[in-house]
Amino acid sequence: MTPYAPLRRAALMGALALSGVVLAFAAIAPSPEAEANLLQRAVVEPVVLRAADAVLPAPAAYVREERFQRGDTLAALFERLGVAAEDSRRLARTPALRFLRPGNAIAARVGAGGELLELSYQPARELLMVIERADGGFRAEQRAAPLRTATLMRTGVVQSSLFAASDAAGVPDAVAIQIADIFAGEVDFHRDLRSGDRFSVVYEQHYLGGRAVHAGQVLAAEFVNQGRTLRAVHYASARRGSGYYAPDGSNLRKEFLRSPLEYTRISSGFGMRRHPFQKSWRAHAGIDYAAPSGTRVRAAGDGRVEFAGHKGGYGIAVILRHRGQYATVYAHLSRVNVRRGAHVQQGDIIGHVGSTGWATGPHLHYEFQIAGRARNPYAIAMPAGEPVPAAELPAFRQQAEPMVARLELLAAIPLAQLE
Repeated sequence: MTPYAPLRRAALMGALALSGVVLAFAAIAPSPEAEANLLQRAVVEPVVLRAADAVLPAPAAYVREERFQRGDTLAALFERLGVAAEDSRRLARTPALRFLRPGNAIAARVGAGGELLELSYQPARELLMVIERADGGFRAEQRAAPLRTATLMRTGVVQSSLFAASDAAGVPDAVAIQIADIFAGEVDFHRDLRSGDRFSVVYEQHYLGGRAVHAGQVLAAEFVNQGRTLRAVHYASARRGSGYYAPDGSNLRKEFLRSPLEYTRISSGFGMRRHPFQKSWRAHAGIDYAAPSGTRVRAAGDGRVEFAGHKGGYGIAVILRHRGQYATVYAHLSRVNVRRGAHVQQGDIIGHVGSTGWATGPHLHYEFQIAGRARNPYAIAMPAGEPVPAAELPAFRQQAEPMVARLELLAAIPLAQLE
């Protein structure tokens, strides 16, 4: 053996060991061609299809909803609900349907043959009238409506009126009315609105069986009028009842409303004008609101009825005496709802628009007096109501902060997305 033999053997063993590793790796990892064949392999299995298995069985009953329309008959309503003629005739004589009014939504569960199994509708907000098949006839029962309440958030931009804007934003009329009432001490929604004004609102919506049935309480609202931002949060005070307050706890309720009418327009402003009968320029001591005859007139503030009846050129009029030296006059009414000496609260309906006395058409003449002198109600600062009591401010802030956060979230939505 040469002296180099052990070295050659070691080198050979090393080469074999290295070759074994390589061969072992090659045996574990498949070649790209084998891998491609493995991934592309298709497996086909026969599946037996039977047409009968694909047909669903006919339902034993189904539920259909309709709305009772103006001018509708019960027979037409039951026909749309799929109720058989015999049950329709018997149902028409059911006294429980006398509370049905246009606009009510009706749900009916009807059998495959048209037999009525159950019918329900809401005669009032918190009530559900249920008519069920029982003992060969029908049994009616009033139940508490199982309402589900959700909190909704909406915002919109005013182009022409608050109500047109609320319609465009999907806000119910009942909520728009609440918004107008909340800010009635600060904004006259007939006179002060401008295109580009904006509102945001957080409110409750009540659902019955997944269907929106009516709006609830406004929990918070914001109104931006001519660049001025007003915010309101609903709060139930332990001492003064519920009301709407600014986030700092000040009361949004003013002692007097800016407008005594709901949703009208001003036809003649405060100051000099040409008298419609005497044809001369004279001072006009009030505000004239053009409105359809019969439109409701609200008390601008809490007070006592000092006069109610005919008063010369004023026609049928009401005069209210308020706290201190304040008085308000409502003239040219068609009728009054109050009598002398009665006490009224802000927002109470005291009469209706007419054209009595010196009037060329139906409208309300409204005067705001301080110490017997007529003043322009739009040019003076109205006294505010009492704020949240100091002892309740921590509880108020705890309730108000999440509502204000929601209003700020709505305010962050770009106006371009709303127009």
